[in-house]
Amino acid sequence: MADYLLFRLYGPMASWGEIAVGESRHSAAHPSRSALVGLLGAALGLERDDDAAQRALAEGYRFAVKVESAGTPLRDYHTVQAPGTRKNVKYRTRAQELGNKLELGTLLSEREYRCDALAVVAVEALPTARWTLEALAEALRRPVFPLYLGRKSCPPALPLAPEVVQAASVHEAFAVRQRSLLALTRASGERDAEWPAREDERALRLKREAVRYCWEDGMEAGMEPDMQTMRLDQPLSRRRWQFAPRREWVHFERGGGQ
Repeated sequence: MADYLLFRLYGPMASWGEIAVGESRHSAAHPSRSALVGLLGAALGLERDDDAAQRALAEGYRFAVKVESAGTPLRDYHTVQAPGTRKNVKYRTRAQELGNKLELGTLLSEREYRCDALAVVAVEALPTARWTLEALAEALRRPVFPLYLGRKSCPPALPLAPEVVQAASVHEAFAVRQRSLLALTRASGERDAEWPAREDERALRLKREAVRYCWEDGMEAGMEPDMQTMRLDQPLSRRRWQFAPRREWVHFERGGGQ
């Protein structure tokens, strides 16, 4: 048996960053590890330049995600004003960049989002973890900094409803809180007899598909993986925005979930 911290992530819009190349900013269908570490760091009130605390958070926990709905893709045409590149000139603030209007040009980009996506996250603490799972749960209930789903323009639409449970595997942990975490129209988290309820689908128009489980190396999954993927989302430095690759295991639940 192991302890797991479970919480849900739902919002009208989310953007889980992938590798950014050129003008396109893609979004994955479920949260990246760096996004989950950042979410917990914001809840705890950790500053981005606190390297020791950020490293302890990134190295002290493992994550699994159950994707109930990957949401509907949305692409946003985005423009940004920026000065041209000048030799030996560095801009320290956004105000400095915008200082000389005559030097400003326009950068064109596209940013992807997921609309009405719903996921449940399971966090497992390693022996070296600095914060207990109960402390993380309390921080998610009363976060120090605002929480958002990948981008600051994407706040959660419901409380995260964190709770620590005991289970023999990741699959069993998700099943323990299945109904109360997925009762979207009941923010208090009271248990439903069945999900999705009709009012949930009418109000949120969730895009239902096969349930997908994703977990990290070393976790007791309780299910056989159907595939493995490599994601460049293991934080190395928040200040320098550096990430390392990691392996993620994926299982597709036949029949559309429990």
